[in-house]
Amino acid sequence: MNASAPVIRIRDLHTRFGRTVIHRGIDLDVSAGEIVGLVGGSGSGKTTLLREIVGLLEPTSGSVELFGQPVLGADASTRRAVRRRFGMLFQQGALFSAFSVFDNIAFPLRELRTLDEDLIRALVFMKLGLVELAPEHAALMPAELSGGMIKRVALARALALEPELLVLDEPTAGLDPDLADNFVKLIRMLQRELGFTVIMVTHDLETLAGLATRVAVLAEQRIVAYGTPAEVLAVDHPFIRNFFCSEHATALMQRR
Repeated sequence: MNASAPVIRIRDLHTRFGRTVIHRGIDLDVSAGEIVGLVGGSGSGKTTLLREIVGLLEPTSGSVELFGQPVLGADASTRRAVRRRFGMLFQQGALFSAFSVFDNIAFPLRELRTLDEDLIRALVFMKLGLVELAPEHAALMPAELSGGMIKRVALARALALEPELLVLDEPTAGLDPDLADNFVKLIRMLQRELGFTVIMVTHDLETLAGLATRVAVLAEQRIVAYGTPAEVLAVDHPFIRNFFCSEHATALMQRR
């Protein structure tokens, strides 16, 4: 990838489900090292856009590129190579319920089919340490984990292949304020240490303020504002006024 090329490049993206228009002419660039928060009202198509970015859904028209490569229409080997360069944390963690913590984290490593089990074991325990979980947690099943631990295991799995891009769908949903704050601090620390790019959907202002270097606002089926938190706050739009209406919300965002 050209060093100056965006990690994510979306051009003229349109999405329809039947007669329902979800997206209309979305353009978006995400540069390396950025943490982009995608916000919008319920039903605005935020998660749909995330799924289109990683190739889980196909837009009606338009283009999506990751690392300069098209997400759709590429040959199988190119798609596999691109997929190894990003990790995704789903809203509820999406751990495999029949797999232990160890096997959940090992899953993407085993999918490579190039690593022996000794190396996989070492990498799994390294990733557990990375998300501040102990080696003894490896034997637990997802049903035995707290909500915060599920998020950490899912994050460890998303980071298993050392991705350049991390895709987060409501990363702190379902966590109480203290756990959410700790999880935000963990992601921020890891991003600073490892240097990956982040795009995340969130409705939580504390998460947005704690992480995002740039904010994209999805409303009226398009991106109505995109920039630093201060630049977005300066845009006169009804959704932005309502979303950031309180003095607390404005103060949080102005800290960035």
